Amino acid sequence: MSEILTLLYIWLKAAHIIFVIFWMAGLFMMPRFFIYHQESEIGSEEDSKWMERESKLRNIILNPSMIIVWVLGLALAYQTGAFSQGWFHAKLLFVLLLSGYHGWMIAYSKKLARGTRTLSDKKLRLFNEVPGVAVAIIVILVIVRPF
Repeated sequence: MSEILTLLYIWLKAAHIIFVIFWMAGLFMMPRFFIYHQESEIGSEEDSKWMERESKLRNIILNPSMIIVWVLGLALAYQTGAFSQGWFHAKLLFVLLLSGYHGWMIAYSKKLARGTRTLSDKKLRLFNEVPGVAVAIIVILVIVRPF
């Protein structure tokens, strides 16, 4: 029985990492899409193509990946007893922040679809750095476990 649980844990962990990579890829791509989308004329064919691309990225990669990351991550935390460890609390905080960032991007893509363009290209380029910084901190927390 112990071998089965160990094997299951390894597969859950692998799947968790795979879907984290998918989620991060989407989080890096979406702000770039926004930059290019904002350059298109509102109501143009190009505008429509960017709305379709953003919708596909949201519905095929971003949202499913985030949900799977959460489900697998919580299952792994439960299985390993991580809920009582300080590094996990900090990791959870950063994952919550990333999830909020994800939600903000979904909302901004819907604003763009309505023709509302409230951010400059420079701000969007800065927002593109958020997932990189967050994932670096999360990886350090998981690997180093400083507390």
